[in-house]
Order: sequence, then structure tokens, then C-alpha cells
Amino acid sequence: MGADRDRNGRRRPAHTAVYAACAGVLLAGCASMPDGGDLRDVEASQRPDAQVRVFAMPPRENAQPEEIVQGFLEALTSDDPGFETARKYLTEEASGEWRPNESTTVLADGPNTVAQHSGSREATGDYAYSLIGTKVATVDSQFAYEPAEGAYEETVHLTEHKEADGSKEWRIDALPPGLVMGMSDFQRNYESVNKYYFASNTGGRSDDQLGAVADPVYVREQVDPVTQMVRSVLRGPTSWLEPVVRSSFPTGTALKKGVKSLTPDDQNRLTVPLNDRADRVGQTVCTEMAAQILFTLQDLTPTGVDEVEIQRSDGTQSCVVTNEQAEIHVAYGPAKRAEYEYFIDGEKRLVRIPAAGSEQEPERVPGALGDGDKQLRAAAVSRDEDTAAGVSLDGRSMYVGSLASGGSLGEAVLESGATSEEDGLTTPSWDAGGSLWVADRGPRSSRLLLLSKGAGEPLEVSTPGLEGRIEAVRVAADGVRIALMVREDSRTTLLMGRIERADARGAGAKSAVEIQGLRSVAPQLEEVTAMSWAGDSRLVVVGREARGVQQIQYVQVDGSTPVGPAPSALTGVQEIAASEDERLPLVAHSEDGIVRLSTGSQWQTVVKTGMAPVYPG
Repeated sequence: MGADRDRNGRRRPAHTAVYAACAGVLLAGCASMPDGGDLRDVEASQRPDAQVRVFAMPPRENAQPEEIVQGFLEALTSDDPGFETARKYLTEEASGEWRPNESTTVLADGPNTVAQHSGSREATGDYAYSLIGTKVATVDSQFAYEPAEGAYEETVHLTEHKEADGSKEWRIDALPPGLVMGMSDFQRNYESVNKYYFASNTGGRSDDQLGAVADPVYVREQVDPVTQMVRSVLRGPTSWLEPVVRSSFPTGTALKKGVKSLTPDDQNRLTVPLNDRADRVGQTVCTEMAAQILFTLQDLTPTGVDEVEIQRSDGTQSCVVTNEQAEIHVAYGPAKRAEYEYFIDGEKRLVRIPAAGSEQEPERVPGALGDGDKQLRAAAVSRDEDTAAGVSLDGRSMYVGSLASGGSLGEAVLESGATSEEDGLTTPSWDAGGSLWVADRGPRSSRLLLLSKGAGEPLEVSTPGLEGRIEAVRVAADGVRIALMVREDSRTTLLMGRIERADARGAGAKSAVEIQGLRSVAPQLEEVTAMSWAGDSRLVVVGREARGVQQIQYVQVDGSTPVGPAPSALTGVQEIAASEDERLPLVAHSEDGIVRLSTGSQWQTVVKTGMAPVYPG
């Protein structure tokens, strides 16, 4: 993504914007001109090394039907803001009915064109071509990405269209809805950007800040992405996320009429003029609105946006908010930076090492989970690092204890009826409100359980539509999304779900909690063996494709693959841990013991004996 600023003000390098224009015949591809070096052709299936602006050429005079179809498909992948060049390949009626932003279908390759044979087309004055390929994903009108599979086959129909001068030219008069393009063109044209909303009904954070939730969407990278993203934030969250978040923008809020483009000034300040729907908001709500825009735009300019001014419909100032002011009221990602990485040592006790990359030897944690007599096979540390939960070596008991010297352990807070060490309790996970999630696994099925504040009677969480046995549970820092590793038959998949809560009525009634909207986020993997949250909308996953070897890769919560390198290879990975603070290193349990990977370096061994690495959460 463009300029990517991490929490606490750090930014990652931005894409370099280079502008070019297409030249030559479309069938040979669009020519691009970087700001240095030789002129070269960029094929539709080739992703340029440098970011370029690509503009398609209109149809040439007397172009034949195949050239019209190919030219139109090429124009769909250009940086023409309104697809005006693509419309030149259509009849006037077809252009009026075509809605390019309705959807985008992404294919593995292609689309490939195949002429449909039906009599003498020269005599009837029409042609038809099939567009075929294999679907990889779709992007809907909200710019939300969703993996897809299966064959794609649609028809493009052409007719001889009479021009104003009396000549006849081939034009497309019927076509599929939206856009269609190959994956390489999609990656060249679009970028994933997180827009932000606020968690609703999460059971409360452990601090007074609002919790921001990332909602990733795909926008055209070279077509005014700042304005695209502000409009997208104002329209509201994507359908999948909407049930668990809210926006501080009043319903119907939009950019002021006549505002076509938004650009930060030379002080990195962005002015956002709104319509009258937002005229009456107070200072607190206005600050929240500005925070949504600030967090959303952190990735989109080389220097970021440091300040947002919200204007009323009459042009007066509603509020001005800086990044620092926004972060006082709103937390996104972990509420605090993790101080330590944790794992189970060779003596089956919970130990820790500084998270910032120190060479310090591991030390046992204070309290009974580090110094007591309970042997553990897994543990989870609360996000404030004051409390930990440990699962016994046989997987049948879970204990919760303070990470303070002299703290006692007490009785188990949860017991499993499992009779085999292959079953029993998974590694638990703490949410933003300080409650504990864990799955209790039987031989073929499982129960997802929630312990409020890590104590009391466990609440069984409903998982409608879930088939198989939960093997791992990780709750996001925002408290409204949950990642589940689920085994069904011989396959283990990674699913993402929404945490939906509804207050039950009646004396002594508990809040009902359900996991809804389950969807696969690593469909390309036949077997997922480990996973962890690794950012606001990113996870790190260990798995393998069908007939493939084990690999470590990043995946987005929408099922797409983020741009950038995957973690370097590591053999024999059994478990992996990452922080949602992306500055902190990956930690893994591999055949070399406990190892970790910092940015720009190679995997390094921490200790030869250990297992179950975790960060707080």
C-alpha cells in the first residue's frame, strides 16, 4: 500500500508515482513511460517494476471485432478515472447501461476470448465472443474483496454501428456487468486500504478509549485514492463488518456538493467539506469523524495526513484534529505495545523475553504459572500483561493467575472431559475487554467457550454454520473479529467470523454471544497448521497448498494476499506468534526450538527447547 504509517507515528515507504500515457496498438499492450530509462511495453499480464499511469487508446478507424474486444478489455485495466476510453468501444446505449463500479471479477489469467460461431456474421452484421477464465475473487460495489472459484464465461456481442459521417464501425452493444481482469492487472491497478470504524457492543475495552476496527477495501491506486477512500468511509462499513461496528458520521453524510477531489496541503492537512447532514455534530463526535479519516488515510500519501479539518456545509470549521489528538480518544490495534514475548520452556513453565529484540535470556514469569508446580502445554497473556491463563500438560484443565510475584493459582477455572491428550483445551485467547476465549475439543467436535474476565461459569458461544472441530482460537485486538482454525475430515482451514453480542432479557440472564459470517481467508491452503494476528487486518499463517510444501505467508482478513514479501522460509514450524504491532518480530516453534524473525534479518534461535510462543492477546 502507499505510505503506510504504523501506530505511534511510524511510516513505511510509499509507492513512487510516475505518470505515463499509452501509445501504440492496444493488441500489443499499452506503452508506459517511467521518469527515467528506456521506453518499453507493458503487457497486460505484466506488473510494472515502477508505479506508472497507464491510459488506453481509443479504437482505431476500421478496427475489426477481435481488436475491438481486446482493446476494450485493455481499457478496463487503464487509469482512466471514468473509463471514458473504454466507453468509446461501446454503442451509446450500451455505454449508458454499463456500470463499471458495480463489481470487478478477478480471474487467474485472461480473460481469454473465443469467437462464437453462428452462421455468416459478415452477412448479419454482428459478432459474439466468449470471455472465459477461472475466477479468483470478486470485488463488489463497496470495494469489498471476496475469494471466488469456478469457471467464468460471459458473452460480449458486437454490431456494426453507424457513425455520424455515415461510416460503419464495430462496437460492443452487449457486455457483462462491471469489470473483468486478470490477477496481475488487478494487482497493478488496485491497492488494499484499511478504512476505520468503531467497535460496537464488544463488552467494553479495559480502557476508556474507543476501539477502531479496520475494514479493508480495494481502490484504484492511481485514480485519486484519497477522495475514493473518504467517500468510502462516509458511505459506511462493508456489509460483512457492518453488524459489529458503527460510524460517527451521521447517516447521509457526504462530501459537499461540487467537491470533486480532496488533496492534503503542503502541511499534510486535509480539509473535508461535508454536506448539511453533519452540521450539528458536537466536538466529541467531530473528533471521532476526523479520527476515522486520519486512520484511513495513513497509507495513501508519501508523507501521510497529519491533520484533518472537518467543515460544515456553509464552509465554517467544525473541528481540526491531529493524529496525536485522535489517538487520545481512539485506539486501533493493541491498546499498548507488548513488553514481552512468552512461551513454555523445557520444564513446562511460562517464561518471557523482552519483545524489543534484546538478547536477554528467558526468565520465568512472576507468579504461580512461572514458579509453581503446574506443568503447562499452552498459555495466553492478557493484553495488559497483568494476568495469564495456562492449559495443563494433559489439556484437561485451565488455570488463571496473576503475573505478580507471590500470586497464587487456585483451582482450575475450566475443566475438559477429554480423555486423550490429542483433544482437550486449545490455547486460549484474551479479548480487548479482558475476557478469555478457548475451545474444548472432543474427538470429532468442539465447543467454543467464553469466560468473562477469565473467571466464573463459562458461556458457550454459538457458532451457527460451523462444521468440524476448532483447533485454534485467536481474537483480534478490536474485540469484534475472531480467527478460527477448523478441522473437517482431512482438511484444516482458517476461518474469520464476527463476534455478535445480544443482551438477553430476564433476571440472571447472560449476554448471548454468536460467531456469525464465517468465511475462509486462506482458501488456497489445503492444510493450515498455525496462525496468529499480525496487524489490524492481517494474519500470519503456516500451511501448505494441495501437493505443496509447508510455507509461511500473510493473508488479509478478506482472503486476499497483501502486497509485499512473505516471511523468510523456516522448516518444521509447529506454532507461530505475531503481534498486531507490526514492528515486533515473529516468533515460532520450529525444529530448531523457539526462534524469532525481526524485520530485515533472518530467523534466529532464542532457545533450543520450548513451545507454544505467544504475544499478549
